[in-house]
Parts: sequence; structure tokens; C-alpha cells
Amino acid sequence: MLVSSSSSSSSSKGGGSNNYDYSFKILLVGDSGVGKSSLLVTFISNFVHHLSPTIGVDFKIKMVTIGGKRLKLTIWDTAGQERFGTLTSSYYRGAHGIILVYDVTRRETFTSLSEIWAKEVELYSTNPECIKILVGNKVDRDGERAVTREEGMALAQYRKCSFLECSAKTRANVHQCFKDLILKILEVPSLLEKGSTAVKKQILQQKPVHKAPENNGCCSQ
Repeated sequence: MLVSSSSSSSSSKGGGSNNYDYSFKILLVGDSGVGKSSLLVTFISNFVHHLSPTIGVDFKIKMVTIGGKRLKLTIWDTAGQERFGTLTSSYYRGAHGIILVYDVTRRETFTSLSEIWAKEVELYSTNPECIKILVGNKVDRDGERAVTREEGMALAQYRKCSFLECSAKTRANVHQCFKDLILKILEVPSLLEKGSTAVKKQILQQKPVHKAPENNGCCSQ
């Protein structure tokens, strides 16, 4: 498997190892109840919990290794029913990758992804080359499907992004979704530069400040 998990952390600040080559910010966006948090938990821990809706904004950190490069992924999740106002721009700022999620059994989540979320991404994303992937979740409930695979593919083509259908419940394609996103980020030089800049800043912050020895005398003869 190309992506190998090395460690993970909860949403507490300061989690994760300091030993990595690149640091990437990834967002999950979409309506409440489409399974964003379940996708995240499945990717982070390989175990699906029954989750209550996310309140406000949460993030988790996961370390992965791809092609010999160790990556720190900070993955942000937000409650889809909230409109955060001034928080919205800061949520999108600096994102290297964005996963747009809808529920294949609820057409309204697909419609709002096209009419609201995709436009919000265009408005607030500060990285012009940010990688986006469209994800149709809950394919394990195929008998209740309200959005066809072809419709999802058509929207992804229109938005010029990748497309996958997955299931957080069965874990089908969940890791593939994050893997595809990360591999595409690694192909974009400007995103790599921004990812390495974050690492350099952290290294500089960790370096002790060496003060010049104080000269207690008035003269130095």
C-alpha cells in the first residue's frame, strides 16, 4: 500500500510528530449528516464509531509516508449546518486539499454541494492550485440511492476535480480517497513549497535563541 500510517492524534492542538518533510492542510466540506466525520475517523483509526454531528470546527492529525516522504496531515472537519461568518475564510485559508462530500441517498446534499459548497471553496480558498476531490458517501445503501454515479462524475468533470464513491461504514474507498488527494498534492510544485514552508517555520520556532554574552564592564581593554 502506497500510504502507510505511522501515527495519529486526536483533535487536541500540538499533536503529531515533529519529524516530517511536508505539512498539508486538508478540509472536509459538505452538508451536515453526509458522513464527513465518519470518513475522517475511518481514515484516522480504521474503526467506525457512531458519531453525533460535529459542533463547530474540529481537526485531527495523521502522519503518513508516501514515496519515502513523511507527511503531516492536519484534517479539518466542520458541521455542515453551521454558517461560520468570519470563521469561514480562516477555515479555508491555506488549504492544500479539499474533500467535498455528499450523501448518495440524499439529493439535497448533492445540490447544495454544487450550489453552495463548491462556490464557497472558489470564494475563500487562498491556494489557486488547491486539489479538490468530490466524494459520494454511503454507497453501502445503494438501494436508497438518489444520486447516480454518472451525475457525480459529471459534476466532478464540471468542477475539474477527481471523483470517488465510498462508504465510511464498510470502509470502501475511504483510504483511496485520501491517498488520491495526497498524491495529487505532491504533484503540484506550489503546494509542495507551501507545505515545506510550514515545516521550516516550525523548525525555526523550535530553535533556541542564543543571546550574546553580556559585557558587565564599561570598557573592554
